Amino acid sequence: MSELNTTMDVSRDEGAEMKAETFLPDDYRPAEDEPFMNDRQVEYFRRKLLSWKDDLLADTRDTIEGLQDSTRNIPDVADRASEETDRALELRTRDRQRKLVAKIDSAIRRIDEGEYGYCEVTGEPISLKRLDARPIATMSLEAQERHERREKVHRDD
Repeated sequence: MSELNTTMDVSRDEGAEMKAETFLPDDYRPAEDEPFMNDRQVEYFRRKLLSWKDDLLADTRDTIEGLQDSTRNIPDVADRASEETDRALELRTRDRQRKLVAKIDSAIRRIDEGEYGYCEVTGEPISLKRLDARPIATMSLEAQERHERREKVHRDD
């Protein structure tokens, strides 16, 4: 165990400077009247993303355990078909969640790089309301709508 701690301390020393933990009251919500992406806002979104990821990973563990438990032989064909349909639906849901975890990881990486909260198309700040509702957003609402309109036009061709 001490070897692990030593390794962690070394990697910490080699990396960027360590920041003091930002105090965040339990009832904190980002507000438009404070500087955009200040330490408190960044910490708020980091915690929100990490909590979301933890919830998704816990769901995935539950699914894996459930699928392992339900590998029983069901003699009735209709019941077996129903069970298989349920399993397929569950696996599709988990696949979507796996992709979501990758987007959450990407958002956390943007936080670490100081790019979080800014539109990848325009460079403008993404509204706090949008980020609070969809913390993995990479585009402002306007840029997202333009993107979706262009996709629809190309899809309709």
